[in-house]
Amino acid sequence: MAGKRSNSVVDSVCPDCGASLRIDAETGAILSHTPAPRKRTFEDLETAAKAMREQDDRKESIFRQSVEAEKNKSDLLEKRFAEALRKAKDAPEGKPFREFDLD
Repeated sequence: MAGKRSNSVVDSVCPDCGASLRIDAETGAILSHTPAPRKRTFEDLETAAKAMREQDDRKESIFRQSVEAEKNKSDLLEKRFAEALRKAKDAPEGKPFREFDLD
């Protein structure tokens, strides 16, 4: 039986995505691919609705925090400006010292 080829097929599972692969051992070609079953994010509609409400609450909280930060932004900028002005007044007058002026 010189014309008969051995029909060896290897079944493998992808370690990354969990898909099932059938591979021809002689050529290394993929014969078939079966995707892994999708995992359900939520078991029922009530759980999904609860998660959506929690996500909306979290978004609202983040928005409120950003509004408060924006309200206090002008005070913070005024304090930074006053500090920079104080440092500028305390700095020695004249040209700043540069190393290449020593040459």
